[in-house]
Amino acid sequence: FRDGSLTYSMGYSVVVTAIFTVLGLIVCTCAAYPLSKKRLKGKIGFTFLLMFPMYFGAGLIPSYLLFKSLGLLDTMWVLILPLIYSPYNMLIMKTNLQSSIPDSLEESAFLDGATNFQILGHIVLPLSKPVIATLALFYAVGRWNAFADNQYYILKRHDLKMIQYRLAQMVSSAANAQTESLSEAAAVTSTPEVLQAAAIMFTTIPIICIYPFVQKYFTKGVMVGAVKG
Repeated sequence: FRDGSLTYSMGYSVVVTAIFTVLGLIVCTCAAYPLSKKRLKGKIGFTFLLMFPMYFGAGLIPSYLLFKSLGLLDTMWVLILPLIYSPYNMLIMKTNLQSSIPDSLEESAFLDGATNFQILGHIVLPLSKPVIATLALFYAVGRWNAFADNQYYILKRHDLKMIQYRLAQMVSSAANAQTESLSEAAAVTSTPEVLQAAAIMFTTIPIICIYPFVQKYFTKGVMVGAVKG
């Protein structure tokens, strides 16, 4: 806590995780809601296109070249934009909307003159709080714990390193009996065990603070699609 760069990385990680979670939920909802409707023309084709990335990926090198051509390397957005769409999360929300939102409810809203966006904002989303809270937790924990993309795509700007990557560097340096400089005026030399214990506490406290507020929704959300008897 006395090191300025480490606390900066913690705050930066919180900001990135929050933006990533919000944008991820927006993209997931915009994809899942139309696909949950039978009236959507070309539903099978759109579903195939949106689910294809779940099974096949281009790989690390093509992704790196793509992000480089788009000018995303060494920017905060390379940690956010590539992963905000998750086929798995979209499938969970799509299944929930199909099973929990009756068609008759939306048909009555259409008869009252409501538009698709009004139905989504005033009917669908309020009734989907459990699955939204569950997916928000999935997005937040996934972004909070990931550091591989930070290692591959953030090369020059040290101020864009998230807390997980910085702690991984600390543990690696301690394991090799080296000193990891966290700032120009401070350096930390310790054993791998001490740093690993500090890393566990440092990275889990924010998630522990958030989880109690979404626990009741999370318990309902994980039951989506479960067999009921």
